[in-house]
Amino acid sequence: MKKVLLVKASEIKVRPFVLDDFIQDKENDATMKKVTKKELRNLADDLGLKYEDSNIVFTKKILIAYLKKMK
Repeated sequence: MKKVLLVKASEIKVRPFVLDDFIQDKENDATMKKVTKKELRNLADDLGLKYEDSNIVFTKKILIAYLKKMK
């Protein structure tokens, strides 16, 4: 058996229908630019991190994943 909630007419709020309330905001398309090894090396130096060429692929994948998550 379903439960029914009874309310008084004075308890009901009436608002005008606004179509924008039902439309999701369109996100601005983010553009990605290529990140060079030199830029990564400079960023690592600025942040005081150790930069190794062997980790460049992993680093780029992490950055791309982070940017996609922020999108």
